[in-house]
Amino acid sequence: MSHITLIRHGQANTEARDEHSYDRLSDLGHRQAAWLGEHLRASGASHPRIYCGTLTRHIETAAGMGFTEEVVQDPRLNEMEYFTLAQAMEAQHGLSIPQEREGFIAHLPQVLSAWAEDKIDGAPESWHDFETRTQTALSEIAEGEGPALVVTSGGLISMAMRQAMALDINGMSRMALAIMNTSMHRLFPIGGHLSPVLFNAVPHLETPERHYAQTHL
Repeated sequence: MSHITLIRHGQANTEARDEHSYDRLSDLGHRQAAWLGEHLRASGASHPRIYCGTLTRHIETAAGMGFTEEVVQDPRLNEMEYFTLAQAMEAQHGLSIPQEREGFIAHLPQVLSAWAEDKIDGAPESWHDFETRTQTALSEIAEGEGPALVVTSGGLISMAMRQAMALDINGMSRMALAIMNTSMHRLFPIGGHLSPVLFNAVPHLETPERHYAQTHL
């Protein structure tokens, strides 16, 4: 098995309240991606295999990092449709969608729990399908030769960590809320299983003048 470095996309449209409007990088998101690409090149990091989801924010992040033609796009690496799930929860169960980040601390586990228990009618995909595609895609990538870099989203990264660490939904939710834009997370094969050896690393944003760019939304 080969190790996998997961990267969350750059900051997207923070004013969005639906999937389509959210799916593009902000100006800061483009800068974050460029800085990460510069850091990887300066550090001599080698990733002979590069993947991303098919969402615009994934493709723009990979391109901003300096990767274009060599990137394999895989829809299994796409994010859960959280806006769609949240809107359904509001309509069906009266759970209001928060307007600030702090509100999502309680909101996210409620939505994920209802989704996992099949209590959201008309969900764009089932919790089981999201779990399965995450595990299948990463397992296939891990079976390839050489380190792989995967540009994806925070929800999928937190699901990968849930699977690697046997987290419950509350633990997965706390992890998802912590994940920063263009952060790096590494899964390393240990004993035939992928285990986390790096989480939420942003070395390209650690200098004082870039602290403002350590964004979660």
